[in-house]
Amino acid sequence: MSSPTTATDAQLARWERFRASRNAALASDHGWLTLTSFQWLESEPADVEFAPGLWSTDGTTATLTATTADGLTLVETGESVDGTVTATLQDEESLMWVQYGGADGKQVVVELAMRADKYAIRTRDAGSPVFTDFAGVPTYDYNPDWVIQGRFEPYDQPVDVPIGTANPLVDGVHRSVGEVVFRVPGVAHEVRLHAEEEKLGALNVTFHDETNGDTTDEWRKVFIPRPRPDGSVVIDFNRAINYPSAFTPYGTCPMPVRGNSIDVRVEAGEKIPQE
Repeated sequence: MSSPTTATDAQLARWERFRASRNAALASDHGWLTLTSFQWLESEPADVEFAPGLWSTDGTTATLTATTADGLTLVETGESVDGTVTATLQDEESLMWVQYGGADGKQVVVELAMRADKYAIRTRDAGSPVFTDFAGVPTYDYNPDWVIQGRFEPYDQPVDVPIGTANPLVDGVHRSVGEVVFRVPGVAHEVRLHAEEEKLGALNVTFHDETNGDTTDEWRKVFIPRPRPDGSVVIDFNRAINYPSAFTPYGTCPMPVRGNSIDVRVEAGEKIPQE
């Protein structure tokens, strides 16, 4: 972007606090950096990778059968699994269900998930090198020119837009509540991006830009504070972050709505994570 602006000490300090909080959240116990598998459950009891026991589903309920020798305990109660346990979820729900391994029996947590109306499990291993070697996400230097003024144009009613996800076998839905509209130097037209609603009226925008696949992941997202009464918003692309699928192949993260693209290099925010 032309005519670079110098960041103030206060701006840099706020951004550095944001980065510290973001890296700490990623490094949480059994967080996204610990994912080591994603596996669909079958109709007949069967072994799965990285977790003991026999796992299955009848389409409505997930079932696990194990013995005390398998070393599985329920995450919620710590009770040993000896026999058969079941769980039922709605689509898009997840449950940190059982755990095993390590000195305390809690190294690996097995998450039960319902995706695309099918049951799957994901293993979350605190010994994963992606987690143990994590030293923060690389980013562009803070650039105040990527703090953009725009406006939010809400829809009368939310619109569900079909989208893909990071897992080609899982379809998703983006509940668009309106469009964020702004201008970027170097782009002749206004940029319009579908937005989802977050807590307290904030917005979440998932987008492509020309850095994708080069210095950044295939897509990123940015949270926008609640629009002002006149509809104006501030979009700080220095706070653009990766989805979990940038760190692990086992995520089912939503892709941008078709056309949610910025036709320039947004050289701000998080870059491709280090190997």
